[in-house]
Amino acid sequence: MKIAFLFPGQGSQAVGMGRALAESSAAAAAVWKKADEALGFSLSRLCFEGPADALELTANTQPAVLAASVAAAAALQERGIQPDLAAGHSLGEYSALVVTGALGFVDAVRLVRRRGEFMQEAVPVGTGAMAALLGLELPAAEQACTEAAQGEVVSVANMNSPGQIVIAGHKSAVERAVKVAAGLGAKKSMLLPVSAPFHCALMSPAADRLAAELESMAVQAPRVPVFRNVDAKATTRAEDVKPFLIRQVASPVRWTQCLEALAGAGATSWFEVGPGRVLTGLLKRTVDGARGHAVEDTESLEKATTALAGGAAA
Repeated sequence: MKIAFLFPGQGSQAVGMGRALAESSAAAAAVWKKADEALGFSLSRLCFEGPADALELTANTQPAVLAASVAAAAALQERGIQPDLAAGHSLGEYSALVVTGALGFVDAVRLVRRRGEFMQEAVPVGTGAMAALLGLELPAAEQACTEAAQGEVVSVANMNSPGQIVIAGHKSAVERAVKVAAGLGAKKSMLLPVSAPFHCALMSPAADRLAAELESMAVQAPRVPVFRNVDAKATTRAEDVKPFLIRQVASPVRWTQCLEALAGAGATSWFEVGPGRVLTGLLKRTVDGARGHAVEDTESLEKATTALAGGAAA
């Protein structure tokens, strides 16, 4: 039996996240204390109490989701539950690298705060957009983007599960692609309430700035394979950590392929570690027979622990 930890990305945040585990787990509380000290302000108070509009700012959201995820992993590890394999969706890849020892937590929480700033500043507000295309397979989504581009940027940004594709780029091009997708058979298409067009070529300036931040950062080989967004292959060496984090900013998230690769590597027990249950839903639609357990508070931690002990976490 192999345990896979899946770490959520931006969009899973909610006021109150992490509070229950911080109150019940010394290991989780220690993570929040480190985050507050590293950033020089009370990230924990922002997450536990809000306000929501401040938590939604990308520069706050990214370290918040990272801290909540690493704290949840610490609570699992406190009970002797460790991953054999790991992956994270977009920002979640940083959580995976921290939990597997490739990145130091203090370095990572500071880095993703800067990453959020870089991604927000790469494109003027209102210039870019993202949209979800439902019921459309990848070749048709790519065709919609090609037909809609007309000299602007629009491309596949997230391959979340079979039939769920997210596109990103210039707002007008994304709007055109949504119309084209409808004609190609998409069941439903909608613009997403995001502040920037993540994981497309418009994020290249952010990738360049992130590269400069990463240059002096210490990295190590992860203790277990971390399946990366860019190509769904496993990072097992220290020298692969930085290049793929840089490429990730402006490249599509191949999450469907990541889940398939984890299953192919022998994952049988799946834990979504951190806020929300988005990845558990995507897992169910991607890997036949897989059942994930979300671990985000004390109740879900108890359920996941009991399920694993009973051999029912697959």
